[in-house]
Amino acid sequence: MFKVISNRLEQGYRTTTYPKEAIQLYSRFRGLPEINDECDPAIIRQCADLCPQDAILIEEKKIDLGRCTFCGACAQVADGAFVRFSTNFEMGTSRREDLITEGTLPDLAAHAKGHFKKLFGRSLQLRQISAGGCNACEADINVLNTPFFDLSRFGIDFVASPRHADGIHVTGPITRNMQAAVLATYEAVPAPKVVIASGCCAISGGPFHGGSESLGDLNRLLPVDLYIPGCPPHPLTTLYALLAFFKK
Repeated sequence: MFKVISNRLEQGYRTTTYPKEAIQLYSRFRGLPEINDECDPAIIRQCADLCPQDAILIEEKKIDLGRCTFCGACAQVADGAFVRFSTNFEMGTSRREDLITEGTLPDLAAHAKGHFKKLFGRSLQLRQISAGGCNACEADINVLNTPFFDLSRFGIDFVASPRHADGIHVTGPITRNMQAAVLATYEAVPAPKVVIASGCCAISGGPFHGGSESLGDLNRLLPVDLYIPGCPPHPLTTLYALLAFFKK
């Protein structure tokens, strides 16, 4: 017992103060893109040709964050003349079309559904479903349960049974082998319930888009309430989206 107390005193308080205080991520982190809409069309086309996800819309001069893997290839063209990635991790939308952006996203807290805040603002229980992903999204979700993030202090927890959940948090490209499991889990969650698509695979199919064994995106199966972009979404991105959508 004395060793535990001594160790606690030595380590001090390690939990992040976010969202009460802003937090700055490492400069190499790729967050919300900054887009130059006055860029030479030839450079934009070059960026689009390099994009492995077809996430750049040339005519609209926008990026589809639902497809983007944040690989950074476009930012290397002409020294970032068209796209630069900021360190802003606060990304998330309630509508799929809002992820097609010129560098801004609508205020998620303002667009969140009011009845969700009323129902789940004090306590939110989620069942996580890995629907055929590479485990990167799942790993960063697990990080939210560490002392630094301490997700449960906000009244948000991941539970083992869908019957104890308020909604599902889906990652992965929704493989055909996982289709029945996703639907069965959703049906087991008592109404009213929420659906969260986390990561580009769940939102658009990601690198597996168009594959014969992938459904393409979660919205083909279920009505999605919250989209969290990234590949994988940073733990702080997920934390921001959950707090803005359900708490603020």
